[in-house]
Amino acid sequence: MDESVIDWTNGDYMRNFDYSRLLNYKWDTETVNLLAKIHECKGRQNLFIRQKPVELERLVEIAKIQSTEASNRIEGIVTTATRLNQLVKNKTIPRNRDEKEILGYRDVLNTIHESHDFIPLKTPYILQLHRDLLKYTGFSYGGKLKNIQNYIQETHTDGTTSVRFTPLPPYETEEALDAICKSYEQNIKFENIDALLLIPAFIVDFLCIHPFNDGNGRMSRLLTLLMLYQNGYQVGKYISIEKQIEKTKDVYYDTLQLSDSGWDKGENDYSAFIKYMLRMILACYIEFEERVGLMNYAGIKITAYDVVKKYCNEKIGTFTSSDVINSCPSAGRSSVIASLKKLTEEGVIQKEGNGKNTFYYKS
Repeated sequence: MDESVIDWTNGDYMRNFDYSRLLNYKWDTETVNLLAKIHECKGRQNLFIRQKPVELERLVEIAKIQSTEASNRIEGIVTTATRLNQLVKNKTIPRNRDEKEILGYRDVLNTIHESHDFIPLKTPYILQLHRDLLKYTGFSYGGKLKNIQNYIQETHTDGTTSVRFTPLPPYETEEALDAICKSYEQNIKFENIDALLLIPAFIVDFLCIHPFNDGNGRMSRLLTLLMLYQNGYQVGKYISIEKQIEKTKDVYYDTLQLSDSGWDKGENDYSAFIKYMLRMILACYIEFEERVGLMNYAGIKITAYDVVKKYCNEKIGTFTSSDVINSCPSAGRSSVIASLKKLTEEGVIQKEGNGKNTFYYKS
């Protein structure tokens, strides 16, 4: 296999981007089990998708909203739930910078959903996706590699910040990005290494290179979806992987930090971030299969009331009507509301609060 090598640290070190070194890793039992379980889920996913194609389209719409919201919120880019729904469904125009960035993420996410098999993992295509990510902002650097040195900073509990990692300088960025794309494609082509190991390793390198002035984190999560789709892992279309990451944001950053330690000398260990991403992917598959099960529980046609009652009986802690609507897409909003009312009257669940502050819990 050809090796992709770039100069590093003014010639003192030659940085070798070659993912075949993953073949030398000694994977622990948890990682091996995670891989096996995800492969099993992948084997079942097409059956589930064929069973309920119409109902699953509602999961797609929910996942798009959740992915757009979560991935941007990780970076501090936010808007109201109402505005977010309107933006994702193209029913309004952005009012501020945050909403312009959200709109860009929506567009790239849609492109990946619809055209993932026609987007090679190569620098020119990554640049095009980045251009679309920032196209509503008016920034001149959308679709261009960084022209200034950037830094990965850490915010401490007292509010102060410090530089945690210094990415590659601009003059080394393009060659490095080309190199990781080449090594990834070579290993995928020859099937040397499981794609589920390669994808997180690529993302660690992408974030260490930090190729753009802005949008690196969001691009890394979009590229994760792109590579998963291209390798047959479709779960992110129905269950938001970005939402899973956002819920475990601290662990996400901690495992990235573990995996980029020693990166500048080629001594980093990808395994912590690989294991983290495997957990997130498996969690999404488990949720996907649970939701499909709610749509067709035990192969018996059930009513919206049955679906909602099953959700309420299995739910731990409090929940809102929106939680039920999102988790029971086969039921429909009006049916969920009616079922919650009936379950409350029957004493199956308890209702507290009023209006937007209303929540429920199991009796």
